[in-house]
Amino acid sequence: MSFLLAGPTQADPPKRIVSFNLCADQLVVALADPEQIAGLSPYATDPALSVVAEQAAHFPQVQWQAEAVIPLKPDLVITSRADRVVTKQMLTALGVPVTEIDLVADIDSAREQVMEIAHQVGHPERGEALVEAIDSARERLVTAPHPRGETALLVGNGGYTAGPASLAAALIHAAGLRPPAGAPPGYGGFVPLENIIRLRPDYLFVASNIEEPIDQGSIFFTHPAMRLLYPRWKRIVLPARYTLCGGPALAEALDYMTGVVSRLSSRNR
Repeated sequence: MSFLLAGPTQADPPKRIVSFNLCADQLVVALADPEQIAGLSPYATDPALSVVAEQAAHFPQVQWQAEAVIPLKPDLVITSRADRVVTKQMLTALGVPVTEIDLVADIDSAREQVMEIAHQVGHPERGEALVEAIDSARERLVTAPHPRGETALLVGNGGYTAGPASLAAALIHAAGLRPPAGAPPGYGGFVPLENIIRLRPDYLFVASNIEEPIDQGSIFFTHPAMRLLYPRWKRIVLPARYTLCGGPALAEALDYMTGVVSRLSSRNR
């Protein structure tokens, strides 16, 4: 859940919104009127991270300092608990309304966050429409053909593995796949190569396919044992933009996963 520090009421929607946060950027672009948006974070236009990169290019980018925000005269700044504390304190001290959002780790929390921000920006009906889009995408995933009883882990460079308390894990679970016994709990952690081989999930979800060892982290994926156990078809690309945020990214991620499980199910027949 996210918590309101200060902010306009639904009866008085904000006219100049600034977002400091990648996930807030996407929610604001999806839910607010264009003329309400005074600025977005620099991450908003990165297509590797943001599903609204093209739309976000039409708005000013704002650096993470109070000095960059104050001249925009915002009446709502949306940030996260992890963003710069001093900047948030300065904005609050200057009377700028600030709302914090949390990182979501499951689909239900993502739905709640959509509605909270929709009310904050004065467009609850758009929040309802986005939640309906998420629910419809989840239903398409649940009813799609699935591989039966198979396991999967999302593994990043160097062996960082997403745990069950993560949005990535929620997507994989919704796809009918489960982590192997002994996988890291909570938010996850680093798993040595030997442990991946011991756990031996049926599939690895990766942010991108790595064919050549260009750095220390990528050596993990190019080891001969990993190449043998996980040929390309067992390494499923799950782009980072689908695992970082709820909102419009979640709706797209669920449909992406529907395509993934349909292909796997077809291959395993």
